[in-house]
Amino acid sequence: MTRFTPEELEAARNRLVPDVVADGLRVLLCGINPGLMTAATGHHFARPGNRFWPVLHLSGFTPRLLKPAEQGELPSYGLGITNVVARATARADELSAEEYREGGRLLALKVARLRPHWLAVVGVTAYRAAFDDRKAQVGPQERTIGDTRVWVLPNPSGLNAHWTAQTMAEEFARLRVSAQAP
Repeated sequence: MTRFTPEELEAARNRLVPDVVADGLRVLLCGINPGLMTAATGHHFARPGNRFWPVLHLSGFTPRLLKPAEQGELPSYGLGITNVVARATARADELSAEEYREGGRLLALKVARLRPHWLAVVGVTAYRAAFDDRKAQVGPQERTIGDTRVWVLPNPSGLNAHWTAQTMAEEFARLRVSAQAP
């Protein structure tokens, strides 16, 4: 595992991780916030052990397993990545309710501008906090942002032991099938 000095960790906390986006994506995937490894590398879901990239491939969204450093290929598959909250933390539970709400507001503006067919928030707890929807469950939501439909996916963090890579891939694949429908 990569080790960072205290100075590198502090710099990572203050670094913004750029979105990987384009207009008219099929699916804009939205993480909770950058972890410190993501902030340090500039690559989304960069922490070893995070199941995002394997699950994205297992679900059929990508034809091969991409590495975090290959995130720039996502738009060629109709995909993009952003985050609810831009601030990097070691753990998502370091974020405040206000950060989630403001992140949800900014995310809605981003979605209105980019107009993806689907917004897929990766993490039901983050979705609930960002959009004040305490009853939301994994799966398609009634909420739309303009013409963009919303789907909540399970959080691929290794801390989310309720979901295996296989069951996550099945849920991601449900979204993929819906996103391919006319």
